[in-house]
Amino acid sequence: MRVAIATESFLPSLNGVTTSVCRVTEELAEQGHEAMIIAPGPGPSWFAGQPVRRLPGMTVRGFRAGLPTRELRRAVRDFRPDVVHLASPFLVGARGVREAVTADVPTVAIYQTDMPSYVQQHGPGALGRGAEALTWRWIRNLHERADLTLAPSQPTLDELRAHGVPRTGLWGRGVDTRLFNPRRRDEEGTLALRRALAPEGEVLLGYVGRLAPEKELHRLVEIAQLPGTRLVLVGEGPSRNELGARLSEAVASSGRRPNLPPAFLGPLTGDALARAYAAFDLFVHTGTKETFGQTLQEAAATGLPVVAPGAGGPLDLVMHGETGYHYDPTLPGSLLEHARRLAVDPSLRDAMGRAGAQRVAGRSWAALTGQLVDHYDRVLTGRVA
Repeated sequence: MRVAIATESFLPSLNGVTTSVCRVTEELAEQGHEAMIIAPGPGPSWFAGQPVRRLPGMTVRGFRAGLPTRELRRAVRDFRPDVVHLASPFLVGARGVREAVTADVPTVAIYQTDMPSYVQQHGPGALGRGAEALTWRWIRNLHERADLTLAPSQPTLDELRAHGVPRTGLWGRGVDTRLFNPRRRDEEGTLALRRALAPEGEVLLGYVGRLAPEKELHRLVEIAQLPGTRLVLVGEGPSRNELGARLSEAVASSGRRPNLPPAFLGPLTGDALARAYAAFDLFVHTGTKETFGQTLQEAAATGLPVVAPGAGGPLDLVMHGETGYHYDPTLPGSLLEHARRLAVDPSLRDAMGRAGAQRVAGRSWAALTGQLVDHYDRVLTGRVA
């Protein structure tokens, strides 16, 4: 099968969409399919032995966005795909679905980014609500033209259906358990990192992801003064400086002996990222608008208990009281309460970490890409209701 993947984000940008596209492309090639990636430039022109066609791009709030030019039409025409895969479609995806319809090629759209909520968060009051409504209209019109739209979690699927998006289904995300696994915790590189980050045996509260307003990282202020702990953040983004100042101030203003200041490790990939997860004692996620939450799976695969909002994708990924906790984002102190419960109880952390690792053990990218190919087959054979 020949699959053209039109994506809003790709290397060198690091985020959930890029990760998903990379892993799917690798597995498609491994399983004997041919793929081509159409993505914003600049960047590498090949990935996993598959060609990457680059579109002109622009940078918005630290995010590289593609411009839907005629190059996308030429890419689809030259590659002659059997199916077009639209990764988190918005601008590039809108042009991609149009070109696919013109070429009579079926499309599978992967809904991954809650763009309406992100737009609303960046606009005050009525302006933000109006922008959110307009964004939902754009998304609905775009997805109405796709043959199938796949959501990563049940709450997100319900939201799409509530906004009138037709022909929907569920498709989760895989996790690389060869890279992210509990055995990493005993490696010398991990132990050395722990000694550097927690010189007095501090409990490390970890976060991995983009440092941006939509991740609601201001919520971490609530746990910055938790005694005997240290916040460690992996990632980069426009909120880096402001967040660093707020968290450092919260730590320094503690009436007790202050914790160490928060550690910012920057963007990490591969083994370095896996070691960072393995050095943590528990994982904390703050964003309430996540459609899925890939980092929650990676943390669980590493054997970490997860504290995340009781909203959106985390509802599917964290089993409350079994693999971690859902905190109430509307209740001040809820995040602190659940983080404290885990911070003071190593045996509880271990039990929940083991349960989380067992829960994600079967979610390999090979298996999830096999499911995705089945969805491709559905649209190719007209079996989408």
